Amino acid sequence: MGKNTEIKFVGQPIFKQVINLIDEINLPNLVKKHNADYYYKAFKAKTQLTTVLFGIFSRCDSMTEICERLRAMSGKLNLLGLEKAPAKSTACDGMRNRDSKFFEDVYFSLVRHYQSFLSDSRTFGLTFKEVLLIDSTTIRLFSDILKGVGRNPKNDGKKKGGLKVHMLIDAVQSVGRFIKITEAKVHDKNFLKELELISYCMVVFDRAYNYYHQFALWTSKSVFFV
Repeated sequence: MGKNTEIKFVGQPIFKQVINLIDEINLPNLVKKHNADYYYKAFKAKTQLTTVLFGIFSRCDSMTEICERLRAMSGKLNLLGLEKAPAKSTACDGMRNRDSKFFEDVYFSLVRHYQSFLSDSRTFGLTFKEVLLIDSTTIRLFSDILKGVGRNPKNDGKKKGGLKVHMLIDAVQSVGRFIKITEAKVHDKNFLKELELISYCMVVFDRAYNYYHQFALWTSKSVFFV
């Protein structure tokens, strides 16, 4: 029996298959557009993207953990498209200095390229052009890593604050449309002012987003909300 040459992913790890999907959007053009490899000799934009995705898939909590796990895979890094594991300092410099607009463009290019594969069956029977969800989550800092000081330290992270991630999600295709990261103390309703919504769309959110001035503006533009 001859080999089936049409099966392209035989024997490849799932993570390698994900990286191959990213190659379909012509990543070099995006690198050139944002000058993302300027000043970087070894830690290229694609290497950083692969490193971060590896950390997400591996559920790593820090750059130290990501780099240590990659070093432990030194004999198999070619499966990830890497020549060697990045040094922690190099990876941190890339995270700190490389323009986030490059990664934003990568994300939305992937959404556009694979849009035909995303679900659209849930729009059947709807009269709205879009159905969008709004929510936020708090990333607590300090207390998740070190306990607070004092005889009865608080362990809920509120004492030292944190970050809040606000997100607009396409409910039909289950992909993010817009993300904003703020201080944890910023009220949720302020996120609504950042949104540019089309007429005859439906937006769903909880009571934390009560903002009557914004509701009046949406009503005048035929934006529906629950």
